[in-house]
Amino acid sequence: MSIKDNIKKVRDNVYEVPGSVNKKMRASGRLYLDDESFEALEEGAIDQIVNIACLPGVHRYAIGLPDIHFGYGFPIGGVAAFNEKNGIVSPGGVGFDINCGVRLIKTNLKQADIEDKLDELIEALFKNIPSGVGSKGKIKLKENEIDDVLNFGAEWAVENGYGWKEDLEVLEENGRIKEADSAKVSDKAKRRGIPQLGSLGSGNHFLEIQVVDEIYNDEVAGVYGLEKGMVVIMIHSGSRGCGHQVCSDYLRVMDKAYKNHQIDLADRQLACAPFDSREAQDYLKAMYAAANYAWANRQMMTHWIRETFEDILGKSAKDMEMDIVYDVAHNIAKQETHKFKGNDIKLVVHRKGATRAFGPGSEEIPEKYREVGQPVLIPGTMGTASYVLHGTQTAMEETFGSTAHGAGRVLSRSQAKKDYKPEEIKNTLAANGVKIRATTENVIAEEAPGAYKDVDSVVKISDSTGIAKLVAKVKPLAVTKG
Repeated sequence: MSIKDNIKKVRDNVYEVPGSVNKKMRASGRLYLDDESFEALEEGAIDQIVNIACLPGVHRYAIGLPDIHFGYGFPIGGVAAFNEKNGIVSPGGVGFDINCGVRLIKTNLKQADIEDKLDELIEALFKNIPSGVGSKGKIKLKENEIDDVLNFGAEWAVENGYGWKEDLEVLEENGRIKEADSAKVSDKAKRRGIPQLGSLGSGNHFLEIQVVDEIYNDEVAGVYGLEKGMVVIMIHSGSRGCGHQVCSDYLRVMDKAYKNHQIDLADRQLACAPFDSREAQDYLKAMYAAANYAWANRQMMTHWIRETFEDILGKSAKDMEMDIVYDVAHNIAKQETHKFKGNDIKLVVHRKGATRAFGPGSEEIPEKYREVGQPVLIPGTMGTASYVLHGTQTAMEETFGSTAHGAGRVLSRSQAKKDYKPEEIKNTLAANGVKIRATTENVIAEEAPGAYKDVDSVVKISDSTGIAKLVAKVKPLAVTKG
């Protein structure tokens, strides 16, 4: 009998993995999936949920969100929280692209205002914002400047002329985690980060010009400043080679640490250390520094997007009201306080391929959004819709204030290249009115919409279970891919 046969349906779109399926489990598992997604879910991802539930200090549930799929150690679309008193920290619960995240920029433009300039805009954005594997940014940092980027994040970018001071108010953590320490980041990670700052990257990262297609909640959309027909821009990018190297460095550290601390692991990819250990604290400080790098990276791209719109449309970014709606992190572990049985409990919440979805009243979100909950940005795949939702009290109670981060892959990149022809995809996108610029034909095949889960279904499950509620749907007009 497989583990799947023991999983019980708790309510519509919520399944429970009983803590009895493995005698080493210290908590049960929760899966937020509809029946079709549950049936299609690979056993490996379920095994990973069980393995996480065996880790020391795991609190309540190991969680699989609607976009769950097999990953390194933790599944992508996975969330787990560990008690600071007796729990652990695991780089596998964050992933290689630390603070891969999404930013949404609004405008006061309508689609008709840019229709005849769309080709120019996407060509200029493709030129002005470097993308692709190993792509280099437009600026050359001095060697000592990388430490300031790692320690101060988006604050550094704004202070150096990349954006507006008010931008910081609507970024998760205001674009900087203060506990970051660049001294804990290796020279190799810094060397990889120096040339790549201000670049989009490759894979599922993208920059899109979009239009707000539907509004589901007028009140919340009004608070977020979104209107039907409004042109918006979405950035999906992360910490580039810097974050990847930080993860690689500390996986080696943790591979020794879990043995030294005599932690019993079901999977070596879950290599970890106790929260209060030197290894865990060093990793957290380095990971926060990489997260700061990612916020600075997206901040610089925001600046160049504004400049591009100014150049092509002949108006100032201020006149076009190119304000940031919000910026969310996907791959991160954070020290947070959550309620449990009426008491505050300090946890290290690992979100891997998961978006924070803090509900109304949370002091961690911008004051202007506090009454309705934070904006949740769930990007689609190339050519499909993306969504804006809002955080909820249900998420706070059930998922440590978390929801899905995107569509989630169902095909490997190599399989996608076998199954899809770039020319056919481009023709389909063109038929749907979507313009595309990509560094290579292979990228177009690798990122084919059919290589991913249906984002509409992922969002529908988030909405129906209440872990994030729908606010708006945005559809692409033009996309640049690395």
